[in-house]
Amino acid sequence: MRSLVLDYLDGVYRELSGDKSGSVADYIPELAVVDPDSFGICLATSDGYVYEAGDSRKRFAIQSVSKPFTYALALADRGLAAVAAKIDVEPSGEPFNEISLDPVSERPRNPMINAGAITAASLVAGGDADERFERLRAYYSRFAGRDLQVDQDMFASEDRTGNRNRAIGYMLRSFGILEEDPQTTLSVYFRQCSIEVDCRDLSLMAATLADSGVHPVTGDRVLSAALTERVLSVMTTCGMYNAAGDWVTEVGLPAKSGVGGGILAVLPGQIGLAVFSPRLDEHGNSVRGVQTCRRLSRDLELHFMHVSRAARSAIRASYDVVQTPSRRRRGPLEQEVLLRYGRRARVYELHGDLLFAGAESVIREITSRAGDLDVIVLDVRGIDETAEISVTLLRNLRDQFSAEGGEVVIVDPGHSAFSPAEPDPPAEGAVSGAAEIDPPAQGAVSGPSEPVATGTRVRHFLDVNSAIEYAEDAIINRHGGRAALARTVSAEEHPLLAGLTDRQLTLLRSALVPRSYADGELLAQVGHPAHGLFVVLSGMVDVGITQPHVGRHHLSMFTAGTTFGVAYAVTERAYDIDANAVGDVQALLLPVEQLRLLSESAPDLVLALLRRLVAGAVDTLDWVTRSLTATD
Repeated sequence: MRSLVLDYLDGVYRELSGDKSGSVADYIPELAVVDPDSFGICLATSDGYVYEAGDSRKRFAIQSVSKPFTYALALADRGLAAVAAKIDVEPSGEPFNEISLDPVSERPRNPMINAGAITAASLVAGGDADERFERLRAYYSRFAGRDLQVDQDMFASEDRTGNRNRAIGYMLRSFGILEEDPQTTLSVYFRQCSIEVDCRDLSLMAATLADSGVHPVTGDRVLSAALTERVLSVMTTCGMYNAAGDWVTEVGLPAKSGVGGGILAVLPGQIGLAVFSPRLDEHGNSVRGVQTCRRLSRDLELHFMHVSRAARSAIRASYDVVQTPSRRRRGPLEQEVLLRYGRRARVYELHGDLLFAGAESVIREITSRAGDLDVIVLDVRGIDETAEISVTLLRNLRDQFSAEGGEVVIVDPGHSAFSPAEPDPPAEGAVSGAAEIDPPAQGAVSGPSEPVATGTRVRHFLDVNSAIEYAEDAIINRHGGRAALARTVSAEEHPLLAGLTDRQLTLLRSALVPRSYADGELLAQVGHPAHGLFVVLSGMVDVGITQPHVGRHHLSMFTAGTTFGVAYAVTERAYDIDANAVGDVQALLLPVEQLRLLSESAPDLVLALLRRLVAGAVDTLDWVTRSLTATD
């Protein structure tokens, strides 16, 4: 099944590709000759999955996107106090290459402008320029998760034309900020800006910052959590130069841009975003990069002031209907079908605030399994807040899965964005507390449906057991064939009677009383004496309990080929449950008094019945265990 997140990114890529505004940086000759129409978008999740659109693997010079990482290494090498003595953390309000210092502190205003970045390069530990740069290159590589190298042509071009940066270096030396020959520091700085990366690299570097300094793929602790917080804070206020104010209010992500056309942005705890497009605006930021980040922040609700309480994964639990079957008592043929094909129906219990990152984790998990599934049950009762993009993505997932022959159903009592404003009335024969819209699989018990913009209608259920019952019926309907779907069995075919001797069968048939029940009619009622043992031949019997101020709670369902009321008949105790017919029910009743008489006159028959009943109960409980060895 296609990735809906990737479909979305592809759509943004196509929409913004036509924007030709801005121009490439030409003050560095090697930058002036890059393809101005290159465009790539990458989004990396906190567990290291990367969505890529466009020219995501096209290499380019990292340029000023390197500055947060050099600052990070300087902090790790020298400590906060030593670095703060050399570099402030205030927004400059000036162009990134301004030859100036703060008039009061006489220090660079922040590490994201050239003066601060050159100073940061001087603070990286190392015996000489080569050792210092090699530590930087290896450090960047740890953030990217692969070995990064220098574009030597870019370095030569930087070195030939870097006179403004040399002027900044000598200014820093004159104020005592640099304690070495500026040429030594600039040798490191020019090479750092010339390291080659691609959009995917930047997204993983961003994701490492998002994950408090731990690389989401390698698991490498690259930067401490405390220093990561410091770096992200400075990126928030200073990373986009004198456009930082607009960026924070409109996009709301810590970010850093570079004149090579790259932008790196971070949503802490959730995602890393990277865009590559060389055409720059008047601030030196990528035109399409800024537009892309604005679009994604708005559509995906990524602004860091939109606080999420979501866990790392929005999926609290995931299981198939073999692992966790419904409480409906299934006949042997139904059990065999579910044993073989039940893994094709899967339940996903969601929780937390379902913002984009949470929805993405759900979409990716389901998409990876979709080819092996026929029915998906989404239990959204644990969702607190739901973003509009999350609802859209999950509806698109449902529609796409449906188009490929599957079905998504929802468990929701009616209090979330996934529920209809006005649930449709229950279908005829539906169990109380669960209604349906479309005709269900034969014998299904389902819930109210949600009208959506596409015209697709989806079943909603009030509880997960009802949804699992429906999913089981759908699997039996699809894979079971006529025999498994039979809703009527003869007395001789019923597992309780099958295999008895002729004498035993004759005795038992003489004691059984045929009974018919209309839809909704009670077979058993709380407080009433036990009637006997019910042998269900057709239809379904819903068993539940009514609680004061709560209503009726569905407990189990008995279908054709099952036996109901065993414990009450054997112990002769009054009912503490209700049981009513779902649809027309045909049954044979072995009355309590007849069971008592047979115990005295035909103990071998009663013993045979009890053995069958015990075997049936054990089989019902044990078939899940046996399914562990089952294969499709």
